[in-house]
Amino acid sequence: MKTVIKRACNGLVVVVLMLAPALVSAQYDKTSEGQAFVREMAERYGFEASRVEALLAAAERKDSILDSISRPAEKTLEWHQYRKIFIRPDRIRQGVEFLTEHREAFERAEEEYGVPAPIIAAIIGVETWYGTYKGNHRVLDALATLAFDYPPRSRFFRSELAQYLLLTREQGFDPEQLTGSYAGAMGYGQFISSSYRHYAIDFDDDGVVDILNNPVDAIGSVANYFRAHHWKQGEPVAEQVPDRLQEGSPLLTRELKPSLEVNDYRQAGLTPEAKVAGDDKARAIRLAGSDGPELWLTYHNFYVITRYNHSHLYAMAVFQLANALSEQASEPEHQNGMGNSS
Repeated sequence: MKTVIKRACNGLVVVVLMLAPALVSAQYDKTSEGQAFVREMAERYGFEASRVEALLAAAERKDSILDSISRPAEKTLEWHQYRKIFIRPDRIRQGVEFLTEHREAFERAEEEYGVPAPIIAAIIGVETWYGTYKGNHRVLDALATLAFDYPPRSRFFRSELAQYLLLTREQGFDPEQLTGSYAGAMGYGQFISSSYRHYAIDFDDDGVVDILNNPVDAIGSVANYFRAHHWKQGEPVAEQVPDRLQEGSPLLTRELKPSLEVNDYRQAGLTPEAKVAGDDKARAIRLAGSDGPELWLTYHNFYVITRYNHSHLYAMAVFQLANALSEQASEPEHQNGMGNSS
């Protein structure tokens, strides 16, 4: 009998040891970096040190998060591949339905902030498929993993972790319960914690700034974000032009912010159809389309979209989805469609 019990106990030990990595927290509260974070939150923001330590102790390191941030789609896909993800009939159809369902909020956001309703809807459509997929990672786990186990951007994510704790304290949210993307972005529009605190608004005046579950607050918040980043009402975003630039042309600049002028491109034989002044800033980008290279002239408002996500592929997806939503909403069965995407 003792032999049987001994074998059983040994087997239990083996099982426990096998499961240990999944059961034990990352113990960020025990590291020097974690302790420095605890002191900062206590001294700078008035948190109880024991509460911050408890949250760090509860945070779990997620290797899946580290894998995801190391290979974002914007850096691994060509345009024709990236486009197929977002410019789809079902995403367009559901976007028109989303515009219709929240017509009043979109109209008010467009009127108050000067941002076209289709652009706002396209952001939410690209980010979360209109609130359908908001992410299933605990924000606490995501931000702690990246703050303490992702050296390339640990400083940024440590700041975002601090912003997250401030946000949850201000809004009365449970910091151990909120979920979001692998990078800790939350809600319909996938705001990171600092953006949530700085740009999210209570658009329905119910006393709570809730972009997690309230689409009206999310719509107003996206519009507010764009206005804060200097969206210019009525100005163009981008247009495709004949590809007359040689490979390696100095007119194909690398920086997202346009540094050349429309006249520079006109002199090279590129004639935009959009109503733009010669000294307006512009940037030419060449994308790998399904039928070959595509040359696009992008303008200030295109750059504003990249303030939401620092990728010209992302901005182009938002722009083209917005155009598709506008066109679909303008068809006879949607005569009461929303605005335009210019």
